[in-house]
Amino acid sequence: MKSLDDDQAQDIVTIALEGKSNIADHMVIAEGRSTRQVASMAQKLAERVKQAGGEARIEGLANADWVLIDAGDVIIHLFRPEVRSFYNLERMWAVGEEDTPEAETAEA
Repeated sequence: MKSLDDDQAQDIVTIALEGKSNIADHMVIAEGRSTRQVASMAQKLAERVKQAGGEARIEGLANADWVLIDAGDVIIHLFRPEVRSFYNLERMWAVGEEDTPEAETAEA
């Protein structure tokens, strides 16, 4: 989260996946203003994960409209704004939420 905030990611959202999926414990969704910013954020974040001793696999870096970073227990989706609104992952993962949603929005 700090890495994305430092790189001026916008509209950062975290979603707890425990009990919803076995692929990860948390999902982070954020956006950049351009493909260049999305690609830069993804590369820096993956490098920071590796420096901390973790593994990070990246997909979608070539186009940088939607970049997925698999960091093990955390999956990070970085989007351009138009692509994020089209796929609307927050809504997909919030299906069945109670009155107190697990999705939390962080101020960017």
